Amino acid sequence: MILYNVTINIEQSVHDQWLHWMQSKHIQDVLATGKFTSARMVKVLVEEEGSTTYSIQYTAENKEKLDRYYLEDAPRLRQEGLALFADKMLAFRTELQVISEHFPTSTLQ
Repeated sequence: MILYNVTINIEQSVHDQWLHWMQSKHIQDVLATGKFTSARMVKVLVEEEGSTTYSIQYTAENKEKLDRYYLEDAPRLRQEGLALFADKMLAFRTELQVISEHFPTSTLQ
């Protein structure tokens, strides 16, 4: 499993508009490509003056699906964000491979 992590720093002047666009349109558009099985949006808990940082984590079954996303969908989807928010948004992307997942076990006493 591959996590495609997009970290975005957004200026306060467009924050509410950007957040609405992300939650109501962009994330769904990315999922609609069929390359990802889920997405999670989290706020980075760091104090920043004049901006807020978020991480959007998309889950892909494998690297091949992520590579197809880059080739077939990413340019178009990235362009929309640039057209709407231009220099008010700074994004960087990271690919992560899930090695293992761990959950607490229930112990009855």
